[in-house]
Amino acid sequence: MKASEVVRNNVKEKLAREEVVSSMTVRLVRGVEIARMAATAGFDMIYVDLEHSTLTLETTGQICQAALSAGVTPMVRVPANTPEYIQRVLDAGALGIIAPGVRSAEEARTVVAAAKYAPRGERGAGGVLPHLEFRPFPTEDANAAMNDATMVIVQFESAEAVEKADEIAAVEGVDMVLIGVNDLLADLGLAGQFEHPKVRDAYARTIAACRKHGKHTGVGGLSTRPKLAAEFINMGARLLSTGTDIQFLLAAMIEKAKQAREISVA
Repeated sequence: MKASEVVRNNVKEKLAREEVVSSMTVRLVRGVEIARMAATAGFDMIYVDLEHSTLTLETTGQICQAALSAGVTPMVRVPANTPEYIQRVLDAGALGIIAPGVRSAEEARTVVAAAKYAPRGERGAGGVLPHLEFRPFPTEDANAAMNDATMVIVQFESAEAVEKADEIAAVEGVDMVLIGVNDLLADLGLAGQFEHPKVRDAYARTIAACRKHGKHTGVGGLSTRPKLAAEFINMGARLLSTGTDIQFLLAAMIEKAKQAREISVA
């Protein structure tokens, strides 16, 4: 058996077929049950958000490994685009990283270098990996399989990033650009104006750059604007970040409380 026969990235496979990938974000739940629930719900991917949560690396690794077993692709958004975070979450079980706030091709290359083994990058050897079921494959075989399976997603959250979309998308090893609409709007001085023409322009420019270089675009920050998100999917984006576990739980709680209040007592 080869390492490539053990490690699989369903998200990369769906993207190669130009299918839409659904993702949910984990910020609240500490238990590994969230991975199985995501699979039952039908999500293709979960990403643990270490940028905007107090989740630990230990918890992150446990959730990622549970996701691997459940058939849901685990990603992690790191709090800083440094090897100290990138390599540790990948060794712990993530099949890819989301790098926030990337503004240049040089930053993107730094992220790729930390995420990929030589000759594609500079990721350090960490021994046997959960992605490979802790099997001791030959190093060359294991590294090649992990390089192929591991995704690098960079986030555009500024006008500067959109201006440099072409050169960032051209970076070898970058698989996807995920647009974080909320931070982008804040950077533009348009906080909360989701329907502003500059949002559509940012997506149009990013999708065009990604297509030119054989990469993909993801939609983020539009969980409350499903019609707008669908518009960008129809424009060519292929990943939809649907919201966080906090949003899902709160929405269900609000609905149940509303139902209880509306019961008429005879």
